Amino acid sequence: MSDTKHWQFKHDVATDAKWTPGLREIFEYRDLGIKDGTKGDYVAHLVRHNGKKIKDEVQQWHVHDCTFQFVYVMNGWATFEYEGEGVRTIKKGDCINQRPGIRHREIACSEDFEVLEIVAPANFKTRVVEGPETKQAAE
Repeated sequence: MSDTKHWQFKHDVATDAKWTPGLREIFEYRDLGIKDGTKGDYVAHLVRHNGKKIKDEVQQWHVHDCTFQFVYVMNGWATFEYEGEGVRTIKKGDCINQRPGIRHREIACSEDFEVLEIVAPANFKTRVVEGPETKQAAE
């Protein structure tokens, strides 16, 4: 991680929140100002379901090229399958430290699904990959 002396104080005001499209077509995102405040070292955003019912790349096996990924479920639920960890349903109040490079895929989520996600670096890439070759990865 870079030197934090260049970071800035940020105050993201809820009444000024802007929800925008992002990585997933079924979600909308609210940037919390951390990306700008940390000069791209981290991103913190709220992610919520937008009501669309379409499949996307994240329902395929994929990885995120990042060094840190924290997910806290604020509302609803989602079921994911993680390499070496099996199928997990995360619900309101649950938290995940998703280790870097773990292959995973989303199986389903509720229409009220909403999470706080913190990732480093802010401009991480997501790549579709082959699924793991285990009994847990059976389709």
